[in-house]
Amino acid sequence: MIDVKHLNKTYVMGDTVLHALKDVSLKVEEGEFVAIMGPSGSGKSTFMNILGCLDKPAEGSSYLLDGKEVADMDDDQLAEIRNRKIGFVFQTFNLIPRRTVLKQVMLPLQYTPGAKDIKERALKAIAHVGLEKRADHKPNELSGGQQQRVAIARAIVTDPVIIFGDEPTGNLDTRMSEEIMAIFQELHREGKTLIMVTHEEDIARHTQRIVRFRDGRIVSDEKVTEQIDARDVLATLPEEEHT
Repeated sequence: MIDVKHLNKTYVMGDTVLHALKDVSLKVEEGEFVAIMGPSGSGKSTFMNILGCLDKPAEGSSYLLDGKEVADMDDDQLAEIRNRKIGFVFQTFNLIPRRTVLKQVMLPLQYTPGAKDIKERALKAIAHVGLEKRADHKPNELSGGQQQRVAIARAIVTDPVIIFGDEPTGNLDTRMSEEIMAIFQELHREGKTLIMVTHEEDIARHTQRIVRFRDGRIVSDEKVTEQIDARDVLATLPEEEHT
């Protein structure tokens, strides 16, 4: 699904040159669930932005996404790739305050040429995250966990080949975090490829594989031997904490 070779990214700020990524190579197979970890400034966010086609690597880098070379694409081509192949879930939800849940989730399809059955597809995605009874609600009428579920529905409504999560549980308490991870794990069981940046070791242990960055390089790449099942964790938490 993802094959990057000799990925480099440099930022020039005045007289300072910052080497955010240094000769990074990585493969992610179709259907994998991968956590990206590392301290601030390690390069993990830059790496995620490039994988998500939000930024471009330095010249000479190679990035194959679903078999297509994207490292040399222009901005319009990258936007098309993001629209057709990628779903994003961010820490801050990025919902539009005055739009209902249904309209939030319909939005990506409205920017997809030739998209049909937009409302029906949006309702299906909303049901997938358990919010069918909240379709007419606005963000200020939802809990943090529910808002993040809306963001996930919006990310999956176009049926992307890969879903990126940038600290998707960073603003949530324990129960809400486990609810979000339960949805991510269900998407993984359905065959989706997921890549998630997180600072939280216990959240990373919900994935299959942890890739750690430091100083712009990959310093370890390990399989998770005892994967945490979010459903098991939720079963141990007090019922009254449900959102």
